[in-house]
Amino acid sequence: MSGSIKGAPFLTAPESQRVMTALMQNGGDARFVGGAVRNCVMGIPVTDIDIATPLLPEEVVRRLQAGGMAAHPTGIDHGTITAVANHKTFEITTLRKDVTTDGRRATVAFTADWKDDASRRDFTMNALYADIDGNVTDYFGGVDDARAGRVRFIGDAGTRLAEDHLRILRFFRFHAWYGKGELDEAGLAACVRAKEKIDALSGERIHKEILRLLEADDPVKVMRVMAATGIIAHVLPGPLEFARGTRLVEIERDQLFTCDPLLRLGAFLGGGARQIDELAARLKFSNAERGRLLDMQIANPRIVPYLSMREVRRALYRIGQQAFKDLCMLRWAEDPRERNAPQWRALIAMADSWQKPVMPLTGHDAMNAGVPPGPEVGRVLAEVEEWWIDSDFTDDPFSLIERLKAVVLATVR
Repeated sequence: MSGSIKGAPFLTAPESQRVMTALMQNGGDARFVGGAVRNCVMGIPVTDIDIATPLLPEEVVRRLQAGGMAAHPTGIDHGTITAVANHKTFEITTLRKDVTTDGRRATVAFTADWKDDASRRDFTMNALYADIDGNVTDYFGGVDDARAGRVRFIGDAGTRLAEDHLRILRFFRFHAWYGKGELDEAGLAACVRAKEKIDALSGERIHKEILRLLEADDPVKVMRVMAATGIIAHVLPGPLEFARGTRLVEIERDQLFTCDPLLRLGAFLGGGARQIDELAARLKFSNAERGRLLDMQIANPRIVPYLSMREVRRALYRIGQQAFKDLCMLRWAEDPRERNAPQWRALIAMADSWQKPVMPLTGHDAMNAGVPPGPEVGRVLAEVEEWWIDSDFTDDPFSLIERLKAVVLATVR
């Protein structure tokens, strides 16, 4: 035993007690593991709860169902069952040891040896186990490392990276989230030696990892180290705008905005639409993610802190709420005048409260005005819509009809 987290809320929660009681009946053994224990040791909120057990997956399912809980085989090939108790989920995994690894995937075997299971994990702070009473088992000094903010590989860093190349990126992400001071020298050196291995990782895995890194309160220091060592070029190839990205992170923190990892990514990317297209293809971005990043490249309308309300409404109508807010944040991050902060905040607040108006005229109105059915209807309505936007979205029916008639008279044969 290596300490205690006795009384931690996640330990005493009724759902946790119910799951653990089911697993521990008739001599069964189970312990909380990983992030929940680590976060508790570090005094930060616990989110996901994982449990390890020497019980085989089939027995885990049997015991959970006997206890009246749902059991889903979400990762049964790797020994993982998801338990649901009172709408809360728990990932329960049978103890494992690696049989073979190739840097991208591992063949595992079940074991009853807790230290074998701990030895296959990445960082010391992630190899912590706690029993139902809060007694912590720590085989590799993870408690001290967690409290000191040391992200340290278990055993030889090079060996851990050879087992799973994604651990190169996880090393930086975990330091951004949990680390203090400088990065672990041995871990950093091993990551630099293995950086070419990042190219063999799937785009989906890199995508997830880089966005998780960008979710950290302040990922900039770590990203600068990644850039200085040549690692970031294997993740985000092309020019990067560190000044803009750094300033955006500061704005989000100082102005109490919710962290937006995709916006942060857009702030760091400096290569325009071509870089975004190449990155989206490599990292398997969704169409929505790619589209949002491309919208951050919109040059018109021009976004400045002194836009009038009329100009704001026009811009919102033309490019949409999300793109307008993103561009406001990016232009704010490029603005050297800190005194403009209230104006930027006001623009974003206006966007948040905006409701898109609906063009009052329809194709039926156009045809009643003498436009023949077909493409001419859309063209005429587009002409009227431009006038309607410039009129600040008037809702005066007489003015709209008069404009429609004028367009029809001047342009329709």
